[in-house]
Amino acid sequence: MEACYKKYSLEFKTPGGTSRGVLTHKETWFLYLEDGDRWGIGECNMFKGLSADDRPDYEEKLSWVCTHIDKGQAYLHAELSEYPSIQFGLEQAFRSLAATDPMELFPSDFTAGVQQIAINGLIWMGEVDFMQRQIEEKLHAGFSCVKVKIGALDFDREMQLLESLRAMGGKEVQIRVDANGAFSPEEALHKLERLAALDIHSIEQPIRQGQPQLMRELCKESILPIALDEELIGIFSKERQQELLELIQPQYIILKPSLLGGFENCDTWMLQAKELGIQYWITSALESNIGLNAIAQWTAGLPITIPQGLGTGGLFTNNIISPLVVQNAALSYDPAKSWDLETIRHLCL
Repeated sequence: MEACYKKYSLEFKTPGGTSRGVLTHKETWFLYLEDGDRWGIGECNMFKGLSADDRPDYEEKLSWVCTHIDKGQAYLHAELSEYPSIQFGLEQAFRSLAATDPMELFPSDFTAGVQQIAINGLIWMGEVDFMQRQIEEKLHAGFSCVKVKIGALDFDREMQLLESLRAMGGKEVQIRVDANGAFSPEEALHKLERLAALDIHSIEQPIRQGQPQLMRELCKESILPIALDEELIGIFSKERQQELLELIQPQYIILKPSLLGGFENCDTWMLQAKELGIQYWITSALESNIGLNAIAQWTAGLPITIPQGLGTGGLFTNNIISPLVVQNAALSYDPAKSWDLETIRHLCL
């Protein structure tokens, strides 16, 4: 078996804001395996400034994986415990290599074009006018669940924006907000109370991660359901996962396979959460269509009942052409459409 990797830069159609600033492009890495006539590909989606494996030796570790690929997935996965995005890519690549169709990692009604995955409409951070236009576009497109990133603007202005969204969408529209840890512990509870008055569904990561006792108190006192997101990053062992969830007792957790070490590790988080009565949903983390495809196919096999956060594939100008389609506020896989396999093979050869 042979393996190689290659860096790829995804360019945004419209620069978007996150708590880490304005993004114009997003780097990712593709891991390519070849064994005789068979090949497989996976995306190692390290997110600079956010991933636990954002470290200087990242590409050195990818090179090590390629050199030791014959040791097999189980050995490599165990050795990569502190490199969750490489675990994510490796898991995809081996599953892709073993599949009849390298791009159909989890055959299901979804890949047959029968099942759709309801998704939320994502509103990027930016100036109020920019965010207002996005909201209008999402509502016009039929999204019944809209997720708004907050914390970058004056809170009163953000509240006005959310009030406008509630007025336009009515009670039928579910509103989620994501603070990315922007609230201070002193102001957080007051802000959550104001948000709750708008019948907000939930808020992701109201305060910065790494303050579990403070987060525990917020989850206990807030009338607005709280979802842990960044709080889960860098928690590698099952024991630490259990300790964190038992301590904080959030209402939801957000599972991002590329940040948490792939599907196997996310399965562990889900089992821990289920035992404690904690709900979850799946969210992409600005992967290309390679990684998004794998996440969507895996998600389709879960007992999901609420919109998922998988609508990021259309953000890029140079994404890999794929059968993934966002239509009617849902992500689907159109078997009549083809992957750009030539480009995929060229990525690493």
